[in-house]
Formats: sequence, C-alpha cells, structure tokens
Amino acid sequence: MNTDFTFKISRSIFDENYNPSENTRITTNFANLARGKDRQENLRNTLVMINNRFNTLAHWDNPKSDRYSVELEIISVEMNIGDNADAFPAIEILQTNIIDKKTHERIEGIVGNNFSSYVRDYDFSVLLLDHNKNLPEFSIPENFGDLHGNIFKHFIRSAEFQASFHKPPVICLSISNKNNYEQTGNRHPVLGIEYQQHGTSLTEKYFSKMGLKVRYFMPKNSVAPLAFYFAGDLLSDYTDLELIATISTMETFQKIYRPEIYNANSAAGYYFQPSLNHQDHSLTKIVYDREERSQLAIEQGKFTEEHFIKPYKQILEQWSAQYAI
Repeated sequence: MNTDFTFKISRSIFDENYNPSENTRITTNFANLARGKDRQENLRNTLVMINNRFNTLAHWDNPKSDRYSVELEIISVEMNIGDNADAFPAIEILQTNIIDKKTHERIEGIVGNNFSSYVRDYDFSVLLLDHNKNLPEFSIPENFGDLHGNIFKHFIRSAEFQASFHKPPVICLSISNKNNYEQTGNRHPVLGIEYQQHGTSLTEKYFSKMGLKVRYFMPKNSVAPLAFYFAGDLLSDYTDLELIATISTMETFQKIYRPEIYNANSAAGYYFQPSLNHQDHSLTKIVYDREERSQLAIEQGKFTEEHFIKPYKQILEQWSAQYAI
C-alpha cells in the first residue's frame, strides 16, 4: 500500500516579504511572525537576529562578524492518498542555506529545523485531550503517534525526499519545561555543552516513532540547551556551518517564543530545570500571543480530524498497521 501514498514538495522563501500560504499552520513559528500590523518588522528583526547569531558562532576568518548570511526556504509537503485529488498538507519544515559573502558561495544547510504538522496538532490537541477527559490520571492512547511517525518515515524514504535533499533532517526544538537536565561533561566545538534529560518526555517518545533520537546541547553564549532530533549521527553527518545555521535559526525562534528559558539573563548551570514562570529574562522586540497559539492548535487539530483523519480513517489505519517499522 505504500505506493498509494505520494508526496509533492514545494518551496517558498522566508524573508521580510513572506506571507503564509493557505495551507500553512498559522501556529508555526515562521508563520506566526508574519501576522498583524508589525509583520514585516517582525520578520526583518528575526532575520537580523539569525544572521548575527550565525556570525558570532562562525567567528573564524570573520573579523567583522559579517561574512555570512542565512537564507531560509519553507519546504511544504502535500500528501496524496491513491488517486484522491485533494492533497492534504502533511508537513512543513525549513531548509537553511548559507551565503558566504567572502567566497560568493551558496552553501546548502540542513533541512528540518522547525517542524510543523497538522497530524501532530490532531494527536496532541484533540486525540490526547479527548482520551484524558474525566480520567483520574493522565494516560496516553494506544498506538499514540504511530500514524504520524509512519507518515514522516515514509516521506523521508520517498523518492521525492531523496531527489530534493542530500542529508537526513534535523529537527531542533525547545527542551521540556517538565524535566530536569544535567551536564554530561561532553563538549562539542559548535553544539557546545551536552546535557542529558532525567526521564523521557512525551515529545521524545512521539519523535522516536518518527525514527528520530535526541541529544541536548547548549551552544556557546546560549543560556539553555536545545533538543536536536536526528536519524543518523548528529556529530559527524553535518558540517560546522550546517549545524551553526540550524542553531542560529532555531535559537532565534526560541528567544522569541520561550524567552523565559532561551532569553534568560543567566545561563543554565550544571543542573537545569527550565521554567516558563522564570521572571529574570529579557524580551525581544518581537511579541506574540502564546495563549492564542494554544487555542489555534486545537482548531487546527479539529481541521485535521474533519478533513483527513475521519474521511480516510480505514485506509490510514490499515496502511499504518502494515507499514514496515
């Protein structure tokens, strides 16, 4: 049945003139910035932050800290089931590209970075909430995340992905504010100090079904570790510049969306307990409504239920059950 699930990849530039497409989840990091009367200023300031962070990390042969700039492409993935004419917006991720203004090269970066999925909205904002209504203790539904994970793995193995990208994706997310983290003693020249998480998070379990494992690193001059989800070898599969492009992009988003953790006025220590109630932090000039974002996630989850999960329920369940793990 796998051949009945096909993908179409499209690209759009993320710059100060970006406008989200109709199929883009409006809670997605980059789309959320492109809303309201200050949208262009938000986007411009975000890109400046990304470029400044990149040049700080890529400091060698870069005396004026202006050698590089980062270009971002939004990779939108539509999924078709059989001969169905209505494609569903399955995945959106970011592709980084690095412009070396000294050598005039355009260097391909890592695909992944940000990760956006309507099916994930359904799983976390509809299925998980409905499952736990009136239950005395929180629990996870049986086979939670299986369908989403199999769709992602099928896409990564698809001819469409293989023809468009040269390396496996890396997804970079914020760490869980419900767990503790401890330094391991391992230090990478670009990724920085490695942390290990005490216990496992629901996100970690969910992403493991996508075939991804996780490591936590706090880059130099950062104040909190980032979660890097990857399939191969994070430390050897990617160049320093590729990793720096991902760090500078995703750390910038996290400073905007989770300033309590990623724009705190003091850095994480040997032991770290992140908190969204941490008051000693600074705000960027870019403001967004976190409460509205949570409400929209529920709306988008219900959209997925109505237009994807329910209409193709039997096909999706059969396909996912038969999909080779």
